[in-house]
Amino acid sequence: MAAVYSGISLKLKSKTTSWEDKLKLAHFAWISHQCVLPNKEQVLLDWARQSLVAFYKKKLELTEDIVERLWIYMDNILHSRKLQNLLKNGKTINLQISLLKIINERMAEFALLGSQRSICVVLSCCQGILSTPALAVIYTARQELTVDLLSQLCWLACRQPGAVMPQLFEVLHLTLGLYLSIQRQQVNPRRTFGEVTTHLLQPCLVLRHLLLAGTWTQAGQGLLRPALGRDIRSQIEAVLRGGAFQAELLPSYKEELLEQQQGDTKMGAMKNLLAPLGTVTARLVDAGYCEPSLQAAVVANSVALLYKLFVDSYLKEGNQLLCFKVLPPLFGCLRISHLREEQLQALSASDWTVELLALEQLLNSVASSTIYNIATDRIRHGETQFRFYRRLAETLLNHPQAPVPAWFRCLKALLSLNHLILEPDLDDLLASAWIDAEVAESRTQKAQEALIGTLFQTFAKLRQVPRLFGEVLGVICRPAAEALRLPVLSAGPAAVLRECLPDLPLSQVLDAWALILESFQSLVLPDLQGDMDMALKSLSLSSLLHCVMVHARSLDGDSPLPVVRRTRRTMDETLWGLVKPLLDLLCKPQPSVPEPWQQRVGDSALLLAHTWAQVDTVLGLSCDPYRSEPGALAGTAPEPSSLPPLLPGVEARQWKEIEEFAAQSNSLGRYCLEQLHLQRMKNTLLQASVQSEEALLALRRDAAYILGSGRASLTRGTTASWDGQVGTVSALTYPVAHWHLVMSNLTILASYLCPDDLRYLADILLRTLPTSKAQEGPAEEEPDITLEEISKAVLHSPLLPEMQSLHSALLLRVTASCAGILCAGAQGGPALLRQQLPWLFEGDYAVMAHGESRFPKVGSEGVEPRGEIAQNLLSLARGDSPVQLEGEQLESILRLLEVLSALQLDSLPPPCHVRCVLLLLSLAGTVLGSSCSPSLTLRFLMTCYRLLGYLQRGKSAQSVLRVMYVSDIFEITLTSLFKASRRFLVDMDDPSWLEFLQVVGTFLEQPLQVLLQRKLSPELNFGKILAFLSSSQLRPEAAPGTRSEDQTPLGQQLLLVSLTKLCQALGPLVKEQEQHEALEAPRELLQAAVVQAGAVLQLCTARGARGCRLPPPVLSSVASLLEADVALCSGHGGTDHVLLPHAALYQAVYSQILSELPDLAGDTPSLQAAVQFLTLFFLAPELHPQKESVFTSVFQSVRKLLADPAIPVQVVEEIEPHLGDLFTQMLEVGTTEDFRMALQSILQGLDVSNTWRADLQAVLSAVTLVKLLLDCPFGGEKASLFWRACPQMVMALMLQTREACREQPVAPALVGPILDVLAALLRQGEGAIGNPHHVGLAFGVLLAVPLDALRPPEYGHIFPRVHNVLFSILQCHPKVMQKAIPSFLNCFHRLVCSVIREGRQKDKGSAEDLPVVLECARLVERMYSHVALRAEEFRVFSPFMVAQYVMEAQKVTLYPAVKGLLQEGIYLILDLCIEPDIQFLRASLQPGVRDVFKELHSDYMKYHKAKHEGERRYTV
Repeated sequence: MAAVYSGISLKLKSKTTSWEDKLKLAHFAWISHQCVLPNKEQVLLDWARQSLVAFYKKKLELTEDIVERLWIYMDNILHSRKLQNLLKNGKTINLQISLLKIINERMAEFALLGSQRSICVVLSCCQGILSTPALAVIYTARQELTVDLLSQLCWLACRQPGAVMPQLFEVLHLTLGLYLSIQRQQVNPRRTFGEVTTHLLQPCLVLRHLLLAGTWTQAGQGLLRPALGRDIRSQIEAVLRGGAFQAELLPSYKEELLEQQQGDTKMGAMKNLLAPLGTVTARLVDAGYCEPSLQAAVVANSVALLYKLFVDSYLKEGNQLLCFKVLPPLFGCLRISHLREEQLQALSASDWTVELLALEQLLNSVASSTIYNIATDRIRHGETQFRFYRRLAETLLNHPQAPVPAWFRCLKALLSLNHLILEPDLDDLLASAWIDAEVAESRTQKAQEALIGTLFQTFAKLRQVPRLFGEVLGVICRPAAEALRLPVLSAGPAAVLRECLPDLPLSQVLDAWALILESFQSLVLPDLQGDMDMALKSLSLSSLLHCVMVHARSLDGDSPLPVVRRTRRTMDETLWGLVKPLLDLLCKPQPSVPEPWQQRVGDSALLLAHTWAQVDTVLGLSCDPYRSEPGALAGTAPEPSSLPPLLPGVEARQWKEIEEFAAQSNSLGRYCLEQLHLQRMKNTLLQASVQSEEALLALRRDAAYILGSGRASLTRGTTASWDGQVGTVSALTYPVAHWHLVMSNLTILASYLCPDDLRYLADILLRTLPTSKAQEGPAEEEPDITLEEISKAVLHSPLLPEMQSLHSALLLRVTASCAGILCAGAQGGPALLRQQLPWLFEGDYAVMAHGESRFPKVGSEGVEPRGEIAQNLLSLARGDSPVQLEGEQLESILRLLEVLSALQLDSLPPPCHVRCVLLLLSLAGTVLGSSCSPSLTLRFLMTCYRLLGYLQRGKSAQSVLRVMYVSDIFEITLTSLFKASRRFLVDMDDPSWLEFLQVVGTFLEQPLQVLLQRKLSPELNFGKILAFLSSSQLRPEAAPGTRSEDQTPLGQQLLLVSLTKLCQALGPLVKEQEQHEALEAPRELLQAAVVQAGAVLQLCTARGARGCRLPPPVLSSVASLLEADVALCSGHGGTDHVLLPHAALYQAVYSQILSELPDLAGDTPSLQAAVQFLTLFFLAPELHPQKESVFTSVFQSVRKLLADPAIPVQVVEEIEPHLGDLFTQMLEVGTTEDFRMALQSILQGLDVSNTWRADLQAVLSAVTLVKLLLDCPFGGEKASLFWRACPQMVMALMLQTREACREQPVAPALVGPILDVLAALLRQGEGAIGNPHHVGLAFGVLLAVPLDALRPPEYGHIFPRVHNVLFSILQCHPKVMQKAIPSFLNCFHRLVCSVIREGRQKDKGSAEDLPVVLECARLVERMYSHVALRAEEFRVFSPFMVAQYVMEAQKVTLYPAVKGLLQEGIYLILDLCIEPDIQFLRASLQPGVRDVFKELHSDYMKYHKAKHEGERRYTV
């Protein structure tokens, strides 16, 4: 050993040994157990350290490769498990300071020079030291090394962002954590302040800024995990708080900021630290530590943080002024505080955004911390804060930045602090932030809306809204380039006014109304003639007046009479002093006036006219005194007609001139004129004489005018969007506004439109529907209104089917469009198609609207016979006169069918219903061209047959049978499908093909059901269907001379589905006929169908045998075939001695299902069909194999299925009813030994060792099997076996619950079913479970469930199940309850505590989970009521229950709804308490809890007991 020792030591120190050999020898010495050295680990570590130190001090020359390998060797030692075990066992390993110094030097080198050599391994060494407490202690001992390392790591991340590696952030995280622990132990605050401000402040703030900017988390880099980035930011903030804002520095800050001499002798060493804030700000704005552009962003990002840290550290009672004094110096660090005017103008929008975001955060900190108290600032501090905020406001308003959302938010923050800050510049604020602001981006619009909203709310509280309106009017009426202004009332400001105006007193609204009216009459109207700017101002004022009049609170019968009279006078003044002059000005001949001026004046006049008419109608309806009050209209000449005019006092001749003028352009005036006509329609409908011919003609004229006014613009269409505000209607948005007006008033207009107008509406509606998902726009936003959005909303509106005329017109338009596409694809020309399918081209609206049809009942004379329609469709399906559609045509038809599916087709009148069915059958029978892909073809046919199925479920389904027999429908459908199946290039197990088969089967099933319900010659129709299917089987595609073997596999599946539906329909018919001893025809038909289905099944299973898996249609069909076979044999006295005709097939399918059943977990339809087949298989004992037990085989197969980890919980829930039927049949057939085997298997699955092996699915399968057995009826010896095994089950369930709940998070997928089964066992075991101890085991299960560790969805899943178990014990096991009341109350108290905890009012977040908690609280209340019913048993425990509730409720503040439910329950327990109990509670409860109890008892006496005492008085 000495030789080994001396050899290694000499060779490592020898100058003749190559470094390659030294590294190999050192590596061998570290890992080898044969090399024994005294203190070997320390020796090898020191050798590597000394070598690196000598190299970096230029005492040793090494190659870069050797140096890197030395670092790697050092890293391997530091991260080795061997070293960790040694340190864990108490061995001391010393690191020298020289190693830490060269690590720090390397970090500085990497940061300054950008060197990449060895950076990863050096970082790894550093990580190894920091992550090992026994090694990191050297950093703790030498604090300056930690500070230096932290500084260099921050600069490395900041200055070389492209070279930063994920490992760096891990090391940085460890270093920050280490320094924080050192900082907390530091007793010298001056030293800590100096370290932070001198070495760490700048790099930490730069790093924090880069982290917030997402420099390393953007797409394509992924160098930093978001959680780690957040942790590093929080650590940086903790470092700054602990260094620059210590509690010991508060006197220094006061001396610096408040200019007070501190005479306290306890300051000690802090006397020399006189300007901590100046030191921090100086380091913050110090030039040179990063690029100027980056530094500006870092400073802006940091001032808000520093202010927040200062406020969090020092804000307390009396320090509000100190916290404010910090604000000006920090604000002075921002560029906007000290740059000259021209420099401020040169700042870009992005620079302003950064600066204003910082200012916003500063102001929000002031507001949230209540630093600014208006009275205190004015009385004690001479408005120091107010003057500072005024300077801020002047800066913001002198340099408006409307494109920047933060600019609006800063003004809003100032307004929230004190409205007087902005009030001197209110006009400038309104001009720059509203009237003259150019706001386009949605975020900026929201910020502007919030500012204007706060402004109106503030002045509403001050009752100075009229003054605010006066300032708004002053800004609008200023001389300005009106053409450059945006509309005054865009969506944001209009929304603010809509929200504010209804809450204002009517007096203030009338004052504002009068101000607008006065400004209009005095400042705009006199100079309006020919002045374009004045015309634009008039439009702005009209929009504002419209908003005030429409959205103000309306009068009612209780309104004061002076207010009603003033409103009447104001309305009259508006009409005669403003609206009438504007209309007169519009009608005067203006030869030299430009057209835009006329348009703007017309818009203004008609907007006010429409507004006046609308408001006058509303006031007349809601306030009788308003209508009876005499006004300016009293002296006007009465109208010659009894019908209401468009506007009082305006002659019909003048309206004609106005209409001619409005028709010249698509503008706001045209839209308002439509609104006037609509208002007149409403007024006409309100009159009693609405049924007169004159009124009807007037209504039709108005409706025709409204629709015709925008016909040309709608025909051209537009892609523009409209924000819904009247004032923003323009030539571009007019089509949208017009279409919105028409569609939103369809219920009024539709009844008075002629057929041509209805067809026009249907055409526009169909043409403006969105053609793709992308065109519909994002769902998460609230986009402006477009033509497509309006049409889509109308199409899906529940009101559309109520408007039968429009609904029929739209339906007719869709069918006509489909017919046009079919004509385009007709091979023999449109004339031949019209002759063959005449029903497609009957476009008479009257026929469709009034329900007339060319398909009356069978037997009418002069009517096309049934056979002719069926033959024409059958000819089309066979391809005799084909219609061939290509890909684009098919896409067009699919879009039309989507529209058709949106219409509610289940309530169509019979003619429309028949036409839709014939159209869809015609479409499904067309030939599809080569450009139609198989997927498109399949989607098209699936849509057709899904719609056909939807129609056949409608109320007019029987009307189709007046023109075709059920057998005809079958033949047409299957002929076209057999033909189309030859072109389908899909696999038989493709999900889309299986879905298509299901859709087709559903459609074929419906006419058969109608046939049986209506008794429409079922034998005849079934016979024809069977004959057709037989011919299709022998001669597929109607091609003579071929056999079924030549038919395609998809065609065979279609044939199989058809025969299956036929067998399913004939089965009930056969049973019904047998009960009445009727003819044998149905039985013979069923036998023939079974024979044909069996033949097709043989072919399909033969193909399936080669493919190993049975297709889902085969599984479904073989189950139906077996059911039919059993039904046929049962008619002959049972199946025991009758050999089923397809026994071999059934046995083969049985064997294949047993082997495939666990593999069907991902295919729910196939799994359900397989389980159904197994259920039916038990009904045929002659099919059971002799050598094995069917019960055992099926049980084991089902157990494997349920134990498969791949099976989803949802699939198990879906097939549970089918498995229940299967187990019922199994228990009827199985023996006692079979049942004993099943119980043993279940108990093995419930064994706790499965949970230890993490085989939770085996446990869950056993629990599901117990649940299935409990749902089955069984008795006798099997019941005795089951209940004897019940205690073992309960014990196993308790152990499983304990194990499952030990894991975090808890597995609710296992705990929930266990609780369900436990509750079922307890309910059904009433009287069967004899030992109370076995019932008491359930309490152990409930106590193991940690209700406090569940997330809200899981809580709502588990809580009711725990309650059900408790309720089952209480209701079903009264003998157990006599001795187990304490255990019961313990479990119930956990439920009460959990509801109180979950029902508390959270500090943050919303009450999204409140419905779940309310449901749980109802269950608790219910349990309280059941406990109260057992008064004798629980009376002794009632005061303790009340005390437990009060003690828990005292800890939190509950939501009122939760508290109400719990109190209703506890009141019932208080009913059980006697007076000594109440006295005991008052004396024994703690003071705080006692107050809560007194309040509870007071409410009990006031609300609950008094109510019940009153009820007892009237009880006999």
